[in-house]
Amino acid sequence: MGAVTNDLAPATSAPGTGPLTVGFDLDMTLIDSRPGIKAVYDALVAETGIHIDTDLVVTRLGPPLDEELANWMPAERIPAMGERYRALYPDHAIVPTPAMPGALDAVAAVRAAGGRPVVVTAKYEPNARLHLDHVGIDAEVRGWLWAEAKAEALIEWGASIYVGDHVGDVRGARKAGALSVAVATGPCAAQQLRDAGADVVLDDLTQFPAWLAAHRLTAA
Repeated sequence: MGAVTNDLAPATSAPGTGPLTVGFDLDMTLIDSRPGIKAVYDALVAETGIHIDTDLVVTRLGPPLDEELANWMPAERIPAMGERYRALYPDHAIVPTPAMPGALDAVAAVRAAGGRPVVVTAKYEPNARLHLDHVGIDAEVRGWLWAEAKAEALIEWGASIYVGDHVGDVRGARKAGALSVAVATGPCAAQQLRDAGADVVLDDLTQFPAWLAAHRLTAA
C-alpha cells in the first residue's frame, strides 16, 4: 500500500516554505529498538526480581519509560528503576538495535533536498545519541519529549514535517503546525494514525524519499 492522504484538515503551517527541516521520531521510526529495549528490561528483571513481561513491553513502544514502568511497580519505585534502566541501557540496547528499513535513505533524502534532519524523541537524550551514532545517522537530537511536548523542539527548529510511528507523534506534529507524516512500523496501525490526524500515512520509510520528492514539487 502506498502513501495515503488523510481526509482530515492539514496542519496549519505551510510546508515547503523557508529552509526545509524534517523531524523524525526515533523508536520504531528510525530504529527498531525492540531487541535492545527487551534486553535492558530483561537485565532489570534479573537484577531486581520484579516481574515485567518484556515481550509485551516491546509491542507498545513510544510513551515515556516511566509510563511503562508504572504498569509493573508501585510509583515510589519508578524513579530508582528508571535511573537503573538508563544506566543499563548503553551496554545492553545499542548494539542489538538496527536502523529501520529505509531510515538512512530517508535522512539522506532530506539532505539531498538541501534540508536538515532532526530527531525528536521521548528517549533519554544521551542514549538516543548513542543509537544515532551506532546506525550512522548524523542529525541533531532532542530527547525526553513526548506527544504534544515534541512541538517545543519542532517549533524551535522550524520543522515543517514530522515523521513518526505513533499517534503521539501525530499530536506533536499538529501542535507544532508541521505536516504529520506517519509510518505504520510501530505499535499503531495505519488507520489509527489516520484517525489521529496524520496528513500522510506511509507503509515504512522506504517510501519516504519518493514521497518527499513529490511533496517538494507540489509545494514549489
